[in-house]
Amino acid sequence: MEGSIDMYKIKRENPKPLYIQLEELIRNNIEEGIWKPNTAIPSESEMNRLFGVSRMTIRSACSQLVQDGVLYRVPGKGTFVAEPKIMTESLAYMGFREQLERMGYEITTELLNVTEKDASFGVAKRLQIPQGAPILEIERLRFLKGEPISLHYSRIPYDLCKNLSDRALEEEQLCVLLEREYNLKPSRVMETFESVTASEKESKLFKVSHGYPLLVLEDILYDKDDKPFEYSKVIFRGDKIKLKYEYRN
Repeated sequence: MEGSIDMYKIKRENPKPLYIQLEELIRNNIEEGIWKPNTAIPSESEMNRLFGVSRMTIRSACSQLVQDGVLYRVPGKGTFVAEPKIMTESLAYMGFREQLERMGYEITTELLNVTEKDASFGVAKRLQIPQGAPILEIERLRFLKGEPISLHYSRIPYDLCKNLSDRALEEEQLCVLLEREYNLKPSRVMETFESVTASEKESKLFKVSHGYPLLVLEDILYDKDDKPFEYSKVIFRGDKIKLKYEYRN
């Protein structure tokens, strides 16, 4: 390991602060596979000897990397390399499950709830239907390697999906069912993205502390006549997922 670290040097003549240079060197070691996921990084004393920087500089760099989810600390044991975040694209035109399965991940889904209910003011406004109109609300929890990774809510006007069965939802992706059975395919998507903290319900489902940081992606899907047919909300473990957006002229 020592020889590998020696490939990267702190440059004192570089105007960039030392803690940022160290942070970049640590990231390089991780990205190039020199330091593997779930293995301990060198101790502060080792890094002091190898990089020639102060313990304060080391702590500053490592604290930022822990905050960014690149490293994690285990009390009494040290600081470890975190599993890399999974890079996914917008869910508007390809479902989360399909994206991860294409990457080779094994995904399982638990159907938590399928309910016919009256549309609240917020849902009705997004779906452009009267408040109180019947909708179908579908709630699913996705697992990766046995760990809950995303919570999905879908709201669809009931008139558009009257015969959608629980069994079909357990076996197939919702976007596939809507297109095949109801000819509902998005021609336009309005998407918003924000960070939130875990509610009591979400903390139980994700097995994290109350107030844990999560990411929320909301989509409104419009059909070929520019009428909304689905309002979805997906809540992600922010320490596991990174969303990528690509724009083309």
